[in-house]
Amino acid sequence: MKATLTVLGSGTSMGVPTIGCDCAVCRSDDARDRRLRPSVLLEFADRHVLIDTTPDFREQAIRAGIRKLDAVLYTHGHADHILGLDDLRPLSFRHPGRLPLYADAHAARSLRETFGYIFDEANTYASKAQVVLNHIDDAFDLFGARIEPVRVMHGDDEIHGFRFGNAAYLTDFSDIPAASKPQLRGLDILFLDALRHKPHPTHSTVENSLKLVEELAPKRAFFTHISHDLPHEETNAGLPPHVRLAHDGLKLEFEI
Repeated sequence: MKATLTVLGSGTSMGVPTIGCDCAVCRSDDARDRRLRPSVLLEFADRHVLIDTTPDFREQAIRAGIRKLDAVLYTHGHADHILGLDDLRPLSFRHPGRLPLYADAHAARSLRETFGYIFDEANTYASKAQVVLNHIDDAFDLFGARIEPVRVMHGDDEIHGFRFGNAAYLTDFSDIPAASKPQLRGLDILFLDALRHKPHPTHSTVENSLKLVEELAPKRAFFTHISHDLPHEETNAGLPPHVRLAHDGLKLEFEI
């Protein structure tokens, strides 16, 4: 089954440009150096599946022309991945029944704590987002596609990326446990966190992610969750031909 992946945001938690910063990347005229917070949209079988609702989701949805959603997957509960949940409202109103959200136990707890007014069944306010939260731990079927959570370490926190068909999306990690690597070998498309060159306690670097590309051997790899330390064109010039920085608006086709 054919699928399309659209990068809605490829930036780190503060986005690029970063507020108050006058560095060369934040002042760049290259549109690929403008990075909203990290998220992607999957389209297959006339279904639209979002991964993470960033604080930029409203802007991302308008820019990408999103008119409907059928499900939302969450990688983890950090602010840059969940704070756009309230902006699901107009899309949830058009959905038949409640819009399904999928999250592991830790991410689900963050969603409930942050958006208690949405998940409080006693709150009958008609304009709140109409969503239902589903807990996930293992692989599951979603509209005929197999979705596999992929366990990764984000500093000391265990979170998840996702594999879907011949592609996988790992947006935040500092380490990929050995037990998760068989899920990621030999894919057509692999998205990896690559924050910057300088080491970071909770994110992968360009150099570390290049080692993972060599080990896991995808046909194509794309780096995401990118900080303002990495100018797009200059960084790409130093990468192997099958490895690129992702950029907002990038579209890729693959088998799901």
